[in-house]
Amino acid sequence: MIIGIPKEIKNHEYRVGLDPESARCLVELGHDVIVETQAGMGIGYTDGAYEAVGAKVETTVAEIFAHAEMIVKVKEPQPQECLMLRPNQILFTYLHLASDPEQTKLLQDSGCVAIAYETVTDEHGGLPLLAPMSAIAGRLSIQAGAHCLEKAQGGRGILLGGVAGVEPAKVVVIGGGMVGSNAIRIAMGMCADVSVYDRSIERLQELANQFGPNLHTYNSNEHPIEAGIATADMVVGAVLIPGAAAPKIVTRDMLQMMMPGSVIVDVAIDQGGCFETSRPTTHEHPTYVEEDIVHYCVTNMPGAVPYTATSALNHETLPNAIELANKGYRQAMLDDPHLLNGLNVYKGKIVHHAVAEGVGESYTPAAKAIQQD
Repeated sequence: MIIGIPKEIKNHEYRVGLDPESARCLVELGHDVIVETQAGMGIGYTDGAYEAVGAKVETTVAEIFAHAEMIVKVKEPQPQECLMLRPNQILFTYLHLASDPEQTKLLQDSGCVAIAYETVTDEHGGLPLLAPMSAIAGRLSIQAGAHCLEKAQGGRGILLGGVAGVEPAKVVVIGGGMVGSNAIRIAMGMCADVSVYDRSIERLQELANQFGPNLHTYNSNEHPIEAGIATADMVVGAVLIPGAAAPKIVTRDMLQMMMPGSVIVDVAIDQGGCFETSRPTTHEHPTYVEEDIVHYCVTNMPGAVPYTATSALNHETLPNAIELANKGYRQAMLDDPHLLNGLNVYKGKIVHHAVAEGVGESYTPAAKAIQQD
């Protein structure tokens, strides 16, 4: 199979779909890997590093899309990339379609086979290709939020961990999953006063056991979130419904209860965001102020640490990329129901229920679509 690696073009996105080591693995299996020139330069992977492992470097992105049978990316294709996709061409990347009807329509029109990292599952019900980026985003959320609390960034001028005689900042984390637990770890490590809200008592118990009595745990079904955020200096939105648009947990009215200069970090923004006032931002312009609250809503947070993020992502995505390359998309997904769960758009059809619901379109079960092909 010919596997194409284009350079990411989203704002300040330096990750790359395959690093040289992953490219080497595919080449050794007999596949052709073609890489757009300078695709990995942002994190030190030269064209020569790819050529040294047997990959071929192409001059333009048009050549990549024209020749490749499978496109491996990191972030969702931008409109100009969607227009280069071909019928039956595999697209393997993060998509986050439930909050993006425009991209969904472009993928349908292309006739491609679009497989989303974020909905591939495992035997434990987890999301193994999403997990490493969720861990990174959770950790970055506190790092970014602490910076936003500085007065020069529009914040209240509060040090997250306080000092002797001055209380630390209050951090509220909404959602106790992979993002939330990593946010908690960093916030507590920086000596903040941390609370977490989740609907699952079992998950709250796990977090309490993991982090000890200094973590305040609240069942969001029983304890109003607004009571917590009213006194919070930073609120991290870490809510995930796999494949679906994020629910709006925090309303504008709730934000008006917070102190001016407080900070919200919406890690769910790539699924539409879980704050009513959230809208996507970039690493170039990461924040805005609304209701006197600093909003950090960068849609590709792990792109801030692209070397770490690319390495972590490739560890998880390479086995699936090998499956797809060795067997072809149809057989690979028929053999692996967890990979099949990653299929979002198939030759013009939306084949993931949460995506169809999110964009308000009709739904065809993935297995049925493939078997009828």
